Amino acid sequence: MTAKGAGAVPRTTTQATAAATGGGQPTIISIAERAGVSIASVSRVLNGIGARPATVEKVERAAAELGYVPNAVARSLKDGRTRQLTFAMPDIGNPVYVAMVRAIQSVAKAAGYRLLLHSTDAVAEDELAVLRSLGDRTSDGLILCPIRITDAHVDALRSASGPVVVIGSLPSGVPVDSVRADSVEGVALAVRHLYETGRRRIAFVNGPADTVPGRKRGEGFRKALADCGLVYDPELVVHTDFGIESGATAAESLLDLRPDAVFGANDQLALGAARALHARGLRIPEDVAVAGMDDSVLAQAGWPPLTSVDLGSTERGRRAAELLLHRLDTPEAPGSTAENPAPRSTTAPPRLVVRASTGRAAPDS
Repeated sequence: MTAKGAGAVPRTTTQATAAATGGGQPTIISIAERAGVSIASVSRVLNGIGARPATVEKVERAAAELGYVPNAVARSLKDGRTRQLTFAMPDIGNPVYVAMVRAIQSVAKAAGYRLLLHSTDAVAEDELAVLRSLGDRTSDGLILCPIRITDAHVDALRSASGPVVVIGSLPSGVPVDSVRADSVEGVALAVRHLYETGRRRIAFVNGPADTVPGRKRGEGFRKALADCGLVYDPELVVHTDFGIESGATAAESLLDLRPDAVFGANDQLALGAARALHARGLRIPEDVAVAGMDDSVLAQAGWPPLTSVDLGSTERGRRAAELLLHRLDTPEAPGSTAENPAPRSTTAPPRLVVRASTGRAAPDS
């Protein structure tokens, strides 16, 4: 027996909790004893079934004091759900996907779900592996953001063993919910703006032509030029990967052609182009205007701040999460069958954000 007085050692919170729970993990029995309520009341509160406010307060206080942690595994065995969602994206370092993560996380958290993140590096096999992993029941559903859609993707999406929402464009007939960006209209907004500021030789630094964004933005660029009465010049178009260094290299190869504007298919490419212009001693926007797409946090970080097209990254993430949760709650949409659920698709509208990088052209341009 420990003597009282000067030699007594105060018990730590951990020791006190261990004593209250018999040295093991807190249980509904120990919580009921601490709260002074019935075991049934504790069960109702912990499972969110409902109880009187005073009872809820007592149980939650007792659970916190005892360090109770809900057993997610046991709960998932009971209702067949892990309460986890997965988001697979091409590049976890790209601010566009960071914005999506934050939006998805906010919706998932409010609904009581955790979010698992997976960076695929745009490797098809990695994306297909994530799709197949739905059968392992490590998460209840998947939000996938591929930049290429192959026949293997289509087959895997058709046979997915859990609900999937794709952020991006899909071929018709794929029974999967999707959220799209209107890249064609987004490019038109940027090109029209450059035209209205007096630019006539608009160079385009695009992403890989075999990607969905690269193809859609290329189509949009051709259409926008035609709408403005400008002739498409293939020498003013370069395809590369979606990175800052690639944007600088691509823009450097275009500058001898004397463009009066450089449009990047994303902000990273546009900022790379701006770096190449600075290296040549060219002024932005006095000598060459620069514009990008995505309106990521990078657009405001450069100097001068970058005009960019907001493709609704946050909005697309939010809508994708809401579609996935709705699919989990109502697997069969109106007019669908269990074997062929009717897919739902939504498009986030683009918005041009004008900043200093595209000021007006000189009067004699």
